[in-house]
Amino acid sequence: MMSAREGLKRIRQLSIFLALILFSTAFSVQVQAQTRISLPKTGFTPEDIAVIINDDDPLSRQIGNYYQQARHIPEDNIIRLRFSSERSVMTPQEFQQLKTTIDRLTPDHVQAYAIAWTSPYRVGCMSLTSALAFGFDEKYCSTECAPTAPSPYFNAPSQYPATDYKLRPAMMLAGTSFEQVKALIDRGIASDHSFPKGQAYLLSTSDKARNNRAMSYAQTAKGLAGIFSLQILETNFISDQKDILFYFTGIIRVPMLETLSFLPGALADHLTSFGGMLTDSPQMSSLRWLEAGATASYGTVVEPCSYPQKFPSPAVAMFHYASGATAIEAYWKSVAWPGQGTFIGEPLAKPFAPLLREISPGRYELTIFSPRAGRLRIEKSLSAAGPFKLHSRQQSIRRGKNLIHFRFNEKSDGYLKLQWY
Repeated sequence: MMSAREGLKRIRQLSIFLALILFSTAFSVQVQAQTRISLPKTGFTPEDIAVIINDDDPLSRQIGNYYQQARHIPEDNIIRLRFSSERSVMTPQEFQQLKTTIDRLTPDHVQAYAIAWTSPYRVGCMSLTSALAFGFDEKYCSTECAPTAPSPYFNAPSQYPATDYKLRPAMMLAGTSFEQVKALIDRGIASDHSFPKGQAYLLSTSDKARNNRAMSYAQTAKGLAGIFSLQILETNFISDQKDILFYFTGIIRVPMLETLSFLPGALADHLTSFGGMLTDSPQMSSLRWLEAGATASYGTVVEPCSYPQKFPSPAVAMFHYASGATAIEAYWKSVAWPGQGTFIGEPLAKPFAPLLREISPGRYELTIFSPRAGRLRIEKSLSAAGPFKLHSRQQSIRRGKNLIHFRFNEKSDGYLKLQWY
């Protein structure tokens, strides 16, 4: 005969089991309803990213495998190579052999690459990330302080660079240990749809040779007013700030990083010659930003001669990020001449991508973050193929964060299509 204690235990187990069933059913119904509501795509998805792993490097395998699992990257999007990672610089000939394999293994639908190692970070006179995007080509280099070939992806509206421009932007999941890169990946995931209320710090420093982005700061602040809280500071560094979303500066080394707290999804970089020399820079490596808590950064691997076009434009990076783009898209679109620069961080971080959730049966809340004022149009159709007609009157979208509420009845409305412009 069952004791009273055992009976109570069984009742509790049954209650938990029933609760799980009810939760699973409710979640399934909610997910099914949301699949009938389509939102515009604002940035890359896991299906758009291929992860490149060096199977001869245990750390690369560990990083690549974790990233695939954490971001649910399809198995077909995993590219495995074997090569020596003992040197930071790869010859163009060595790279071309790998690039031939990468091109052969990359599914046609893939739009970008996540690179699961820190070294090598350079191919001849180009960064590894740009060599993967454009192929090795010396027109993207400069050995005599000259301009380089421009990127057609600069400030582009396209979400399909491989399709539209025949290039796949790349970003390195960089770090000196698995723990560091895991923390980076986890920050990127935590940033998704978080709509952080952080500060943008644009520093005008005393380093005249590296302060040339400062001339655009006033226009940046004007263009992004009401979207981000932005501070232009005439100082060489900040300290003890706990709300950093963007940090752009120009200096050889950035002091006091250990006193700062970066929000998940933060972008940060310093304009200097050799920040992109990740493991052996005579200046400050861009890795220091990731170690301090930023989610993505950028630096050049060879002497760029202080052309601002070879570094991120804060205004362009912040605008595309605010539009819901991922970190890799926002950063890549912000550099006009990226041939000598390497992009590092968690590619799929998307803190300002739209978020749809059901707040009560049949009632939905859509969070939209927008860098410009516009209109929201909601259309419905009894068929997924259409035709669609207006579901409700259009609503205004203001700059910054918007909360939109609407009702949806699967039986009477069928399918909804939401668009903003």
